[in-house]
Amino acid sequence: MSTARRTDPIVRVEDLDTLPALVLLDARSGPKGREAYERGHLEGAGHIDLDRDLARPAPDASQGGRHPLPAPEDFARTLSRLGITPGHTVVVYDDQGGANAAARAWWTLRAIGHREVYVLDGGLHAAVASGRSLSGSPAPASTATYPPRPFDAPLATLEDVDARRTDPSWVVLDVRAAVRYRGEEEPIDPVAGHIPGAVNVPLTENLAPGGRFRPAEELRALYEGVLGDVPPERLIVHCGSGVTACHTLLALDRAGLHGARLYNGSFSEWCRRPGLPIAP
Repeated sequence: MSTARRTDPIVRVEDLDTLPALVLLDARSGPKGREAYERGHLEGAGHIDLDRDLARPAPDASQGGRHPLPAPEDFARTLSRLGITPGHTVVVYDDQGGANAAARAWWTLRAIGHREVYVLDGGLHAAVASGRSLSGSPAPASTATYPPRPFDAPLATLEDVDARRTDPSWVVLDVRAAVRYRGEEEPIDPVAGHIPGAVNVPLTENLAPGGRFRPAEELRALYEGVLGDVPPERLIVHCGSGVTACHTLLALDRAGLHGARLYNGSFSEWCRRPGLPIAP
């Protein structure tokens, strides 16, 4: 069995059995996410919930957006409950190409210092298509202890975005669907439009037809075209509430473009702050 450190954050179904000390996480989210997990999930997988485990309550979305990051100590308790220790290899999947919310789980695990964490390419659909069976049994009870650590990942605040959105030495990237960026539709937040100065590359551009991630070289070409002469460390990525932005951060990692910052408050925070401009 190979124990070499993988550099690609995306793992194929065919490679699951080669990974040491594997823990699977089902990150299907939304009102029916837990219900879908209980109906059937990959054997042994635990369920990690976006609203309960990957965010904390947001009583005022103008201060941190709709999905503020969990406190590191709370997230460490979540990992302990799921049977994860720093020595485990974690593979996360969902049923939306990693967008909701496998990539958010990947980013948060990386932020707490966990390095052996990956997203399953093609998610649950690819696993089932490969012949993997589903189980309705809960994950085994855990006695693991995950040590709490401060999050250590590049982040941007609302003030950072406001200061840099018109600075040509920075790029602010909005990964929402083009119709939301253009203000033609807004199904969630109270105001439509986008942060002035932000450019738009919908997260769906990270995926090839069929829902698999595009190869690293294609992703690199895509985002180098967005960056131009700007280094990836000066890229700020956001979405509606900091969840699907992690999908693009995952794609950037696959492309070897490291150091981009997550604006976790995202448009949900920006559009609720009085006095800030919004472009149609």
